[in-house]
Amino acid sequence: MKAWILDSTDAGLRLQEVPDPKVRDGGAVLQMRAVQVPAYTRVLTMGGRGGIATPTVLGIGGIGRVLDVGDDVQTVRPGDIALCTGFLETGRLADPEEVLLGWTGIAGRGAASAATDAMRRVWRTGTFAERALMPASTLVALPGAEHYPHPASLAFLPWLTIAAGAVERSALRPGGRLVVTGASGQLGGAVVLLALARGAGTIVAVGRNPASLERLAALDPRVRTVRSVADRAADGEAIADALGGDADVTIDALGAAPTVDLTMAGFDVLRLDGTMVLLGGVRQTLPIPYDELMHRRITLRGSWMASNEVAYSVWRQVRAGSIDLTALDVATADLEDPDAVLARAEATNGLSIVALTP
Repeated sequence: MKAWILDSTDAGLRLQEVPDPKVRDGGAVLQMRAVQVPAYTRVLTMGGRGGIATPTVLGIGGIGRVLDVGDDVQTVRPGDIALCTGFLETGRLADPEEVLLGWTGIAGRGAASAATDAMRRVWRTGTFAERALMPASTLVALPGAEHYPHPASLAFLPWLTIAAGAVERSALRPGGRLVVTGASGQLGGAVVLLALARGAGTIVAVGRNPASLERLAALDPRVRTVRSVADRAADGEAIADALGGDADVTIDALGAAPTVDLTMAGFDVLRLDGTMVLLGGVRQTLPIPYDELMHRRITLRGSWMASNEVAYSVWRQVRAGSIDLTALDVATADLEDPDAVLARAEATNGLSIVALTP
């Protein structure tokens, strides 16, 4: 079969013929149907997003048809259309450890351990391929997905699931006022879609890309947009004006921003007893004042990935039409030219995505 192989972060991504994956206990083989190529994939292949176990078939998440399952697997069955999250846990309650397969990312303090090394060594088949072998625990069967009229758009389900984890942790209520910083990115766009489905009253989408912000504003009258000027005070004032007051919740979905100004602008506009959820990839130290956090009774939470139950809930909302994936601009691609696909993906943002359809 064809797959995208990353031998090392110095070698670059390449197309290669590799043996078909063989099913084993605890796993399932999928025929991949739609896999999103994140905008930052090229950066990741060059080592810019943290350590990754190589050599590996690259690729995170995606939608596939189950071809075969291990004798001990009952969560998915041959013929199912399934979501692959790529999110593998040890299952230990006392000291759980978690990794992303075929990608970069280790939970907790981000440090590798014997357990995370073993998980990545055993499961080396990512989803940028015609077929993939994945642990059954990373798969969620999607009843009715075989009839979904826009199958390529289902590549966005893993991103929606991650966003849904943040929305769940924020305790956003129907009618609530939400600020999404980094909204012009793909994860931020997913948060906006989830918040609309949850019944948010006002959503202020903050970002830098005007075209992405215009697409978000067109979704619903409840979405108001602010173009960031990368100044904490100015952005905070613009956000407050768009809200008409304070925010109940801020969800930060910024990528590797050079400063914390926009993140802190989202903190500044929170009301008393407000909640801030950190979802993105900011690699800076936040200057959170102890007395403000205490006196304003702010809840500050991190959100990394989400449970299979959240993923299934997202699918039910998509299937019911509560989350409308026709809002996405989906460009499809095959496996033949990795470099060209990565270049296309780099140019995407917000609700614009590239989906591999092997």
